[in-house]
Amino acid sequence: MFKSTFLTFLMSACAALAGWAQEQATATAPDGKASALQLILPDKPGWNSLEEGHPLEVLLGVTGGTGSDYRFSVGSGEQKGMTLDSTGRFVWTPGYDLVDRLNVNQTVQVVFKVTNEKEESGSRTVDFKVFHTNRQPEVGELKPFYVQYNKPNVYQIDPNAVRDEDGDPIVFYPIIDQMPEGARLSSGGEFTWKPSVAQFNQVKNKPLYIEFFVEDQPAKTRSRGKFKVEATSLDLPPTVSMVPGGNSIRYPESAAINLKFYLTDPNGDDDIASFGFVSENPNVPKTALVKNTSTQYEFIWTPGYDFVRDPLDSLAFNVSFFVLDKAQKRDEIRIKFTISNAVNEVQKDLQLYTQYRTALVRAWDLIEQLKESEEKLKRDYRRARKGKKGRSVVNASLGAASGLAPVTIQTPSTAKMISTIGGTSVMTLGTLEATEVIGKSTKDLVERLNYIMDKKNELQLRGDIFARKYTLKSQRRRPEFIRDLDEFVGLMNLKGLVALELNAGWQNKNKATDSQLQKTFKDFDPDAG
Repeated sequence: MFKSTFLTFLMSACAALAGWAQEQATATAPDGKASALQLILPDKPGWNSLEEGHPLEVLLGVTGGTGSDYRFSVGSGEQKGMTLDSTGRFVWTPGYDLVDRLNVNQTVQVVFKVTNEKEESGSRTVDFKVFHTNRQPEVGELKPFYVQYNKPNVYQIDPNAVRDEDGDPIVFYPIIDQMPEGARLSSGGEFTWKPSVAQFNQVKNKPLYIEFFVEDQPAKTRSRGKFKVEATSLDLPPTVSMVPGGNSIRYPESAAINLKFYLTDPNGDDDIASFGFVSENPNVPKTALVKNTSTQYEFIWTPGYDFVRDPLDSLAFNVSFFVLDKAQKRDEIRIKFTISNAVNEVQKDLQLYTQYRTALVRAWDLIEQLKESEEKLKRDYRRARKGKKGRSVVNASLGAASGLAPVTIQTPSTAKMISTIGGTSVMTLGTLEATEVIGKSTKDLVERLNYIMDKKNELQLRGDIFARKYTLKSQRRRPEFIRDLDEFVGLMNLKGLVALELNAGWQNKNKATDSQLQKTFKDFDPDAG
């Protein structure tokens, strides 16, 4: 009984929801006409903010239009992993490579479109704000540590085997119950141990495994690792390790350079006196070297757009990173930097947007001028249809006419001049046909009016296409933007300015504001600049 009642209630609810959806889909405007087809986005605050690796699933709605069969699609800005099915269900899990640690978030602009079987369409632009997601460090296979008897043995955990996928600096922590007596593990991953006779014999008979924690900064998430300790007669020299490895790097201007250095000393961390670098290029700032701990440094530098000056394509120079101990012994890593000339994307985007908007402003001005000329020609045409009031033609056959003279007749509102004829005469008066206006043919008026209307409609159509095609930054960066811009501007260089009697010095009384442009070209979006 309960199941039957529940199913009945569920079916009623579904029917009600379906009816509501149908009412929303066929919503009408206040004047009784069907409203335009529009996409409905979720109204939950912050729905378009998400994190790397975390899935987003939303349902897009539809209102207006006269159809019932909808097709959803991503118009532009589609990213890897995005799916949008026929029901408007949008799913996206941003990859971990979309935002890095130094850039906390990134905005991804996507245009959603919906069409129905009656070719009605609507679109909405959504700015997704993707935030960085921290991942814990990973520990690979580590090299064995060979210790000597009764000597300080130093082992540096290989920073290339212990990595963080986000590029975060890492710090090591010992697991106390896993450490042999007298051993210690520094925050930089340096394991120091001077085994006693008994300890050395134990390691010689059975290898020892040392476990530790590695923690990324500043998120402080931990992973567990271990390395093997065996007896040997070899010693370890002092080293400077760099992540990522290599002695040559190449970066474009404005790209963030992030190198991590790990210092080790056979005499212990306390014996490290200083760490620094010497650059062949004096424009590399000393402040780029950041100290995290006494054994771990970062080199963070972003060369500006003016670092490589034209006409150079790139600039190469060497930088030596060195470590000194208290006895002035040193070790160094020499790196060749190559910085390539790059385009200022922010400035370029602003220039492209200015060109895009200027072309639309020019088109808007010309449309307004054509509208004004169109109204004037329509007035002239209406006067031509009615004829010139009060104008007449005298066709008189003068027989024994005594004379033909003009006589002025005064009336309360007008003064009219007519011809008087004396003697015997025959006179006919005929009104001008409604095809002439003070010497101007209606045929010419119609031809000019049609030409102006054709040009205005063509300019409106091409302006709508141009505004819609290049509404996003990514689209304006394409090579075909300049070609389409030249074609659009060329359309406004009318050859028939003289025939159309358009004033070359005409000035628009209204200012081309964003709202005016958006009203004329519906796909123009000032927020996408």
